[in-house]
Amino acid sequence: MKKILVADKLDNEALEELRSIPSFDVTYKTGMDEAELVKTIPGYNAVIVRSATKVTKKVIDGSTNLELIIRAGIGLDNIDAAAAKEKGIPVANTPAATTISVAEHTFGLMLAAVRNHGKANLSLKQHKWEKKVLSGTELYGKTLGLIGCGRIGQAVAERAIAFGMKVIASDVIKIETKLALRQVSFDELLAQSDIISLHLPKQPKYILSRPEFEKMKNGVILINAARGGTVDEKALLEALNSGKVRAAALDVFEKEPPEDFSLIDHPNVVVTPHIGAAAEEGQKRAGLEVVKILRERLVK
Repeated sequence: MKKILVADKLDNEALEELRSIPSFDVTYKTGMDEAELVKTIPGYNAVIVRSATKVTKKVIDGSTNLELIIRAGIGLDNIDAAAAKEKGIPVANTPAATTISVAEHTFGLMLAAVRNHGKANLSLKQHKWEKKVLSGTELYGKTLGLIGCGRIGQAVAERAIAFGMKVIASDVIKIETKLALRQVSFDELLAQSDIISLHLPKQPKYILSRPEFEKMKNGVILINAARGGTVDEKALLEALNSGKVRAAALDVFEKEPPEDFSLIDHPNVVVTPHIGAAAEEGQKRAGLEVVKILRERLVK
């Protein structure tokens, strides 16, 4: 019997399917901090997390039977993959499951940024009718620059092309796609884009900081539904205050939940609390992919 610990919320259908596997003993226990997880983890063969629970080196070192760590989602920021590798524990994720969810959310953020949806929503809820001052711009004909053009970046590109946008992209590898987009250098993307959207994992240093903002068009719009820590938030705030960046729409932050709200409170910033992947359909796909991985790896 393999003991499986589900440490973050998992889709109900996936959870029931997991519990139906005769060789699995499934425990569903969420909301654990590091200390509680360290106490809980001994004896479990696999642990499943999303983004909330942190599988740190202490947790990994405290495990006794752990054979697999699974992230029901894309990034592995909350898992110490190096510590897991050192102990010979494989780490898996479900990178394709929430592609559509994140791409659609990105496009929603983009529309909100160009059409002042956040300001309009707050204004009308305050019983104001500010129709004349909430004019925005169209997406049609604008150049969208994608920093990172993997699964999600290409899904965003597909939707942007349908809106009549021109799409350029910068990536460290050659982009293989049939979509009508053009791969350019990073500096070309910064200089040519009307809207910039990030679609890449967290890097050792900021992708966008003061020098990069200086290379952008005046009045550029920034979208980030990728990872916190890819954008220097202080530099972004400066760029918003100077007008270099006209608006920003953010789903991710350097620290989550945030402690400094100066960027979030800016009137030209639209924000959501890291919910890009939080669509029912995407979470179901992620949950069922987790079950598939567990069957393949642990059922003998």
